[in-house]
Amino acid sequence: MNVHRSAAALVASAVLCVGAAPAALAAPSPSPAPVIPSGLFGKGDPTFDGVWRQSFALLAQQAVGVRPAPQAVGWLTGQQCANGAFAAFRADSGAACDANTVLDTNATAVAVQALRALGGHDAAVKKGADWLKSVQNEDGGWPYNPGAPSEGSSTPLVISALVAAGEKPADVKSKAGKSAYDALLSFQLGCATEPAADRGAFGYQLQDGKLPANAGASAASVLAGLGTGPVVAPAATDTPAAALECPAGAKDPAAAAQASAGYLAEALKKDGHLVVKTPGAETVTADVGNTADAVIALAAAGHKQSAAGALEWLKANSAEWSKGNPAALATLVLTAHATGTDPKAFGATDLVAALNATGPSDAAAATPQQSAAADAGPSADSAKDSGSSPIGIWWIVGLGAVAGVGIGFVMSRRKQQP
Repeated sequence: MNVHRSAAALVASAVLCVGAAPAALAAPSPSPAPVIPSGLFGKGDPTFDGVWRQSFALLAQQAVGVRPAPQAVGWLTGQQCANGAFAAFRADSGAACDANTVLDTNATAVAVQALRALGGHDAAVKKGADWLKSVQNEDGGWPYNPGAPSEGSSTPLVISALVAAGEKPADVKSKAGKSAYDALLSFQLGCATEPAADRGAFGYQLQDGKLPANAGASAASVLAGLGTGPVVAPAATDTPAAALECPAGAKDPAAAAQASAGYLAEALKKDGHLVVKTPGAETVTADVGNTADAVIALAAAGHKQSAAGALEWLKANSAEWSKGNPAALATLVLTAHATGTDPKAFGATDLVAALNATGPSDAAAATPQQSAAADAGPSADSAKDSGSSPIGIWWIVGLGAVAGVGIGFVMSRRKQQP
């Protein structure tokens, strides 16, 4: 699901860290923004979200019956490294991935789901899933970048990708014998949690020995526990979401997903949408992206009515947030799809037309045969397998600061925070 880091959030957090860092860690001079490839959705700097926004745009187009442009699909397939992984963005896909390529479980997970949905990319999907399995942590979970501690946001996103690739998460185990589901369930808050309203939620990571409830991780975990991803068909039945029953019985992924849906339904009731507090802010602001995630999760769990108020709020309040932003527009298209809402009349916005306008212009005219021809060739990456790459110091600086605050969804990718 949308469990991601925004470029803006990283820049802001890096600045926060630099203020307290030694002079030796002074921020480097800004690099010029990369040239935007013609096949890429969006005109903003893709450094931190190129593969993410491309994958979501393609998922959304596929969900509503738009044939993606061949160059859009070709751009995504060309981003894959020889070992199956994806980085957030590679400006030069003609160069092989190497030890300096920052590999990204989130980008890989959504790319795997997009390529599976498009069809005709079985080899790329398998390579991506195999790489994800190869970087599983000992606790059974996944971090954003290999080598870091597992997260309650990245873990469910990877699980959804593994399911899409035909894997059984219960059988995907670490060398220590911990399964993907073992890790997922370890991030859920149980009956001893205070406040009681947070029971059933999922957290991102421990902070000062506690696991704060996190709406983004909770929404992603609903999908993972139900064995699906962000492309959700409207449910035939509709029941109210229910809070975690205490004392709770033995945990299983589906029951955990329903308890998390109950948490999300209650969280939406207060304001009709989710909120986030950004660094230095005195008050909270509306969190449009995580609200959309919550609506998709509730729809997947069969609780469309529990999401009805938030859906109407999104129709009235998401236009400015999503304007020109392919990842945001795609998320809203998938929100409409999950709830049986017309994405071409989402409030006053035709989401499909708006999304198509951010990408290659021949999307609707592309045929399956053209798409297959454009994507028949392998990635320009060589056969060199880069393995798990180290994380650059400035990536760590950005991640460390973001992990401690509530950023929410800023522009195009979210790093889930309490």
